Amino acid sequence: MSAIALILLLLAATAGLRLIADRAHIPLPTLLVIGGLCLALIPGLPQVTLDPHAIFLIFIPPLLFWAAINSSLRDLVRNLRSITLLAVVMVVATTFIVAYAAHALLPQLPLAVCFVLGAIVSPPDAVAVTASTRQLSLPRTTLVILEGESLMNDATALVAYQLALAAAVSGRFSAAAAGVELVLTGAGGILIGLIAGYALGWLRKRIPPSGVVENTLSLLSPFVAYVPADAAHCSGVLAVVAMGLYLGRAGPRVVSAATRLQAVAMWEMLTFWLEGLIFIFVGLQLPQVVRALAPSEIAHLTWVALAVVAAMIGIRMTLIFPGAYVPRLIEARFGDTKPSYPPVRNILFGGWAGIRGGDSLVIALALPFTVAGGAPLAGRNAVIFITFVVILVTLVVQGLTLAPVIRLLGVVGDNEEEREEHKARRASIAAASEAIERYIARTGKEPVSAPELRAAAARELKRLRNPPRRPPEDLAMRLEVIAAQREAVITLRDRDEISDTVMRRLQIELDHEELVLRQRFE
Repeated sequence: MSAIALILLLLAATAGLRLIADRAHIPLPTLLVIGGLCLALIPGLPQVTLDPHAIFLIFIPPLLFWAAINSSLRDLVRNLRSITLLAVVMVVATTFIVAYAAHALLPQLPLAVCFVLGAIVSPPDAVAVTASTRQLSLPRTTLVILEGESLMNDATALVAYQLALAAAVSGRFSAAAAGVELVLTGAGGILIGLIAGYALGWLRKRIPPSGVVENTLSLLSPFVAYVPADAAHCSGVLAVVAMGLYLGRAGPRVVSAATRLQAVAMWEMLTFWLEGLIFIFVGLQLPQVVRALAPSEIAHLTWVALAVVAAMIGIRMTLIFPGAYVPRLIEARFGDTKPSYPPVRNILFGGWAGIRGGDSLVIALALPFTVAGGAPLAGRNAVIFITFVVILVTLVVQGLTLAPVIRLLGVVGDNEEEREEHKARRASIAAASEAIERYIARTGKEPVSAPELRAAAARELKRLRNPPRRPPEDLAMRLEVIAAQREAVITLRDRDEISDTVMRRLQIELDHEELVLRQRFE
């Protein structure tokens, strides 16, 4: 089987698993990792040898970039203390605990390699958490903290991973030098990312409007930040995150509507493919790892992986409560304002939601095969095997229990986002009314459509001030009307009374109207 045929087969498998997950109401990441394991057991599949550097470069920058560009900088800043504690302190603590636990259980494994393992499995994957809880109602603050943790903890864990890997490969490590390098690489990566983001924003303002060209630049953006930062021995991960946050803030005034719609569809497909392929690639790699291990090693490493999972859950549950409440207690003691304390049930859920996912798999696969001098990297197969078992256990056990835990704890969502959307809609309609009057005052002419636009704005403002109840049959009727319009247009095309181009143009308008309706009603 050729490489291209294999990739096409894997993409088809990913799409099929998505359909099964939607139909069976199973969290997609959980099903993907199970599918990857089943794929590994199919006899006759070709062996796939993946270049670690290529895997890292292909998967990490795009996934981080899209997560960063869709994050809310305001919400991240509001919850910066909680996110920093989870993304930095929790990751570092987990790395140390896992490293020493693994070294105690596998004394033949060098401590530096154990730290590599700790850095690989230390960051939870909020993509897996949000995908597993997409159909559930969660407080907005909880989601923001989990997503912000995932965004930042990847950077912390990858810096720790690079430092530990350098020690494992070279055999030399200095705590003081590592601390200095952590600060320098982090600051340098952020600076390079901001410069690259500003340069891309400047360029996109000056090139002729073209959705295809602009979205090509969008696809290249994460690499524009990552590659120079990595070449400068800075954190490419932080560079991508910094660029994504900058462009996410500046982009709405730079990117056209058509380009933005095209970009969203393009990036959603790309991230779906990348996230799905991560798990399946590990399934293809797993037989090679297992063949390199004796049966007794597999059994022992499985127990080690289970102990690592227990250590990760234990340290997260131990630290998440003081991390949430101690800063607020200090603030209440010495501050001028009384802080608000998050509900215990939300903290418990946040502790249980430490699911590991695709990022850890990519980092594990990126481990080099040799150390300085050409000798094999000790424990590489063991680290990959333990990582896979850790992800399998957390995704299956914790992933499938997230919904029951939410119901058991009584975690409920809030309507903060709904209130903000209502406020934004009112401001938008009010701005439209003012724009109509400014145009008439500036030109001295009143277009024929002005009364109609005034009336439409007034109706929308009235609706927003006194929102009517929307029964399900209201949405059903309006969707049926759109379906009838769409069918009428297609029928005209079938009779050759209009061209396919005209049909597609009207079809896009109807598609957008249907999308807006579904978002508003559902």
